[in-house]
Amino acid sequence: MSVRTWLDGADRLDVAAYTAVARAPTSGLDGAMRRLSGAADHSVLWFGAAGLLALTGGGSGRRAAADGVAAIAVTSFVANVAVKPLALRRRPDIVAAGVPAVRHVRMPVSRSFPSGHSASAFAFAAAIGATRPLTAVPLHALAALVAYSRVHTGVHYPGDVLAGSLLGLALARAVTRARA
Repeated sequence: MSVRTWLDGADRLDVAAYTAVARAPTSGLDGAMRRLSGAADHSVLWFGAAGLLALTGGGSGRRAAADGVAAIAVTSFVANVAVKPLALRRRPDIVAAGVPAVRHVRMPVSRSFPSGHSASAFAFAAAIGATRPLTAVPLHALAALVAYSRVHTGVHYPGDVLAGSLLGLALARAVTRARA
């Protein structure tokens, strides 16, 4: 099997998964996913969590918060400045996929691959985990919800959020190792 054939198959699977999520009847989740996706815009959710951790977590909380913010900075730069312009993947067509209007958020103008929201979310959670492993458990769960919200609201394919999540995890590890 050639690489091109494999990539075409993976893309078809990604589009099929996106369409299945788009057409799933999830009215109970729609508002919450839209709000969560918006809360993660510009990493506001993560900066708020870092502030809370720095204020209430003592020395390890301040160190973890600083690591989390550094991981967001590095990851956002790599995802949005280095990778997205090279990937050239267009955003999903929310109308063609049948994403209900109640789920819609503002469609970003940047490329779709990788998901910057997912990358930043997982980078933050993983960087926190280097210093405070127990604190990272709920943050990883929240990061997974943010990643899913990007598919639920129609602005990313599942492969975009998976790649962003893995990129965030890898870069957080690099950031925390560089600090050590």
